[in-house]
Amino acid sequence: MKFLYCRVSSVYQNTDRQTLDEKGFDRVYTDKCSGKDRERPELVAMLGNLRPGDEITCHSLDRLARNLFDLQSLVKEITDKDCSVVFVKENLRFEPGKDNAMSTLMLQILGSIAEFERALIKNRQAEGIAIAKARGKFKGGKNKLDDDDITELKELVRKKKMHITEVAEKFGLCRASVYNYMKKPEKDKK
Repeated sequence: MKFLYCRVSSVYQNTDRQTLDEKGFDRVYTDKCSGKDRERPELVAMLGNLRPGDEITCHSLDRLARNLFDLQSLVKEITDKDCSVVFVKENLRFEPGKDNAMSTLMLQILGSIAEFERALIKNRQAEGIAIAKARGKFKGGKNKLDDDDITELKELVRKKKMHITEVAEKFGLCRASVYNYMKKPEKDKK
C-alpha cells in the first residue's frame, strides 16, 4: 500500500502544500501537532499499519521528524519492516536492504538543519516571552476551552458519541490536546 504522511504544527494550518495528488495513495495520515517527538497519533497509527512492501511518502523530511535522532530511527524502523520511505522535496528514497551512502549523508545533514531550525524557533520564542514578561504583557498560555467546553468534550469522548478526531475538529484542537483535556481533573461546580 502507498501511504502519504502530512504534518503541520497546529490545527489552524493546512496541509495543502504537502498533499501532492492524494488520489495516488491508499491512505493519508495527517497530524496537526508539533514534530518535536514521535508521540503523534497519526504517525503511531501509520507505523502500526505498515506491512512489508508498503511505501510512505512525505513532502519533506522535517514533516516526519524535527530532530536527527527521531528522523534516523523512524527511517530505520520503516525500512526494518521491509517498507520504503520517500521524501519528495529532498528527492530521497530509502528502501529495505539498500544502503546508499549519499542518501544517508543527505538525510543526516538535512535532519541536522531541521533540528537546528527548531532550536532557533524555540530560542526566539523564549526571548520574546522574556521581553513580554518584563513588560508585564505575558501572562502565560491560556486554555482554549472553558470549563463547560471541557465537560462537553469529556462527555462526548466517554460516551463515544463522537470519534476523537471529530471532537478535535469540533473544538479546534489536535487529537493530542483532546487526550490532554481528558486527563484534566474535574473542577468542583459551586
